[in-house]
Amino acid sequence: MLLVTDNEGSTFIHVAARYSQLEVIQLILNWAKKNLTREEVNKLLIATDNIGSTVFHVVATDRELEGFQGILNWAKENLTREEVNKLLLATDNKGSTVFHVAATYSELEGFKGILNWAKENLTREEVNKLLLATDNEGSTVFHVAATYSELEGFQGILNWTKENLTKEEVNKLLFATDNVGRTVLHVAEN
Repeated sequence: MLLVTDNEGSTFIHVAARYSQLEVIQLILNWAKKNLTREEVNKLLIATDNIGSTVFHVVATDRELEGFQGILNWAKENLTREEVNKLLLATDNKGSTVFHVAATYSELEGFKGILNWAKENLTREEVNKLLLATDNEGSTVFHVAATYSELEGFQGILNWTKENLTKEEVNKLLFATDNVGRTVLHVAEN
């Protein structure tokens, strides 16, 4: 029943996420945990709508990212590390991970919040994999942030990387090129 979809391919949990109904999302997830098998819960979380978005992609469109952090915390408490990573690296039809979506829509503090969540809950290799994942245009999360953030927001993200990543990791992010050969710095300049 929870996997029944509307004409946009959205499940109940997609709809709750789209309308920022955090309590409803928690209710659905807690009910699913008690009444479904682990495999069925994973199927619910990885279910995609017609544009390939999981519930994680949908909650990542919230500017403050409160719902995204909430669902990440639920996942951390109830799923294995591998299952959480699968959800974080799942891509929509544009090849975007949830971090790409969050970089597109969120405010600086919200995005730094999910970066901090990742740092605290994932291994260094897993964080780097998320940050270096590319969409269909070859853009990393930082290419997207440079495109959609105002200068102050992008500077804040750069400051976060300097404080939390090694110099080599920061350079890898800054000099990664997209499909047309642009680095993050090229994108930020425009």
